[in-house]
Amino acid sequence: MTFEEQLDRARNTDGYLAALDQSGGSTPKALGAYGVPAGDYVEGEESMYEAVHAMRTRIITSPAFTGDKTLGAILFENTMDRKVEGIPTSDYLWEKKKIIPFLKVDKGLATEENGVQLMKPIPGLDELLKRAKTIGIFGTKMRSVIKLANVDGIKTIVDQQFKIGKQIVAAGLVPILEPEVDITSPDKGKIEEILTKELLAGLDALGEGQDMMLKLSIPTAVNQYKVLIDHPKCVRVVALSGGYSRDEANALLAKQDGMIASFSRALVEGLSYGMSAEDYDKTLTASISSIYEASKKSP
Repeated sequence: MTFEEQLDRARNTDGYLAALDQSGGSTPKALGAYGVPAGDYVEGEESMYEAVHAMRTRIITSPAFTGDKTLGAILFENTMDRKVEGIPTSDYLWEKKKIIPFLKVDKGLATEENGVQLMKPIPGLDELLKRAKTIGIFGTKMRSVIKLANVDGIKTIVDQQFKIGKQIVAAGLVPILEPEVDITSPDKGKIEEILTKELLAGLDALGEGQDMMLKLSIPTAVNQYKVLIDHPKCVRVVALSGGYSRDEANALLAKQDGMIASFSRALVEGLSYGMSAEDYDKTLTASISSIYEASKKSP
């Protein structure tokens, strides 16, 4: 019953996804932006992962962070394997906060070819999916990047996303496909036109029970992705902030009918390691409220 309840919430409930999945090379940057002194941890070692888990734990345990506005949270594998207040992270999110847990499963980006960066191979994916399902993870997320309006490159990236997405569905999880469009690309609008066509073809080809989510850059043309949002095989379309400030991302997102946020850096903008509990919760409350409002369905 839990999966069905989570699926219904993912489809129909107002809210946004908190992307708490910085990993590998992005972790030191995230810790630095948060204000953790570099001397407090050793890059690439256990102390670094302890520091980032403490950062995420502070967000997750904040009274501002509840299922009333936060629909789901995307975790890094290391976070999934840890506990919050003595409870496995995925259990804490759902049982204590009513927040749907997702897991980042990609292993980073390959070298650019044909204007895109495919995902690197994901060794041991079946075993990871089985373990994630066992401990209460609802869905997954995997990122690749499009930089140029190269039709062959975009088709290849979409094909890869759907191929692995079907593997994830077969494991009983709901995949979030994330073919990110580089917001600095001079071809951004043209890329989004091609990407819409390819994603629509991919959704049309899905079979019974193969429903998926999409995570996309906020499009240049308002409601460019409405045809995907309305597709019966698409659970939800969520937006990444992609380098925009929170205010910019919120303003652009609010124009898109039915698209909700899945922000990472924009969510934690303004939070810092040395804040008092009162200031921290106040800042996080304001951040979440603004993202939630930008994500609400049109009346």
